[in-house]
Amino acid sequence: MTTVVLRPAHVPDTTIVEGPRVLRRLPEGVPSRPYDVFGLRPLGRVIGAEIEGVHLARPLTEPVRAELHRAFLEWKVLFFRDQDITPAQQRAFARNWGELETNPLLPAGDSDDVTRFSRDAAMPAFENIWHTDVTFRPNPALGSVLRLVRVPAAGGDTMWADMAAAYDNLPADVRRRITGLRAVHDFVPGFARFTDPEFLAARQAEFPPVEHPVVRTHPETGRRTLFVNPAFTTHIVGLDRAESDALLRVLFAQAHVPEFQIRFAWTENAVAFWDNRATQHYAVNDYAPEVRVAERVAIAGDRPY
Repeated sequence: MTTVVLRPAHVPDTTIVEGPRVLRRLPEGVPSRPYDVFGLRPLGRVIGAEIEGVHLARPLTEPVRAELHRAFLEWKVLFFRDQDITPAQQRAFARNWGELETNPLLPAGDSDDVTRFSRDAAMPAFENIWHTDVTFRPNPALGSVLRLVRVPAAGGDTMWADMAAAYDNLPADVRRRITGLRAVHDFVPGFARFTDPEFLAARQAEFPPVEHPVVRTHPETGRRTLFVNPAFTTHIVGLDRAESDALLRVLFAQAHVPEFQIRFAWTENAVAFWDNRATQHYAVNDYAPEVRVAERVAIAGDRPY
């Protein structure tokens, strides 16, 4: 592996990593095991798997829930095809992993727990930026369950990036540099481009900027993951603006590495269930003027450490 670092003070403005990547799907020392109660088809080396033989309209038995949870931690995002379920059934599935929450800055759907995203030419998508959901909150979401209700004829894929792999593949000097650092997360930059300024101002008192560690320890797997994203992370605490911006550019760029990603082509009633603590995602906005309709349920999380 060859690393070229440009810029003094250990803050590279450009970091080029060539050669093989470190693609470790599981925590150190954890063996890979087969799944006994459903089929699992990997879609990528470190992230993304399609589950076969589980119908989300039915309550999960404990053996199925436990094995899905293991797959969720190991593959970070799970996909289920042909799930013609109601919002109530979607909520019931998500509640297997905790209490539900909504994004307070987005309109609600058919219930308090379901957010509907309908995108067309009049209201283009705004999720086409790499991000982790609601990191502007002290306790960002644990995960989300997203179902596509209406799918464009072409386009409209969603991409996810494994932020543990992103951390593992940082140059050693950058990993040392970011150890112990904290960053500020604020909803205003991510929502300012499509939200009324008066609405933003009214919500700023309710949701002031928060600090999170630049490197988060996953509370269940123990993996170190990069926990900064260009939608909500504004600066690194204790660094001047130029130094902070340069370092964040390097960290943000890690999500763009194809080896750390999975890209999912939606079909009607397909469901994605992802670990918001370990991933970033990007909704590809390439389907206008067609319509794309999705319904999402989010699961409340804990404070990053």
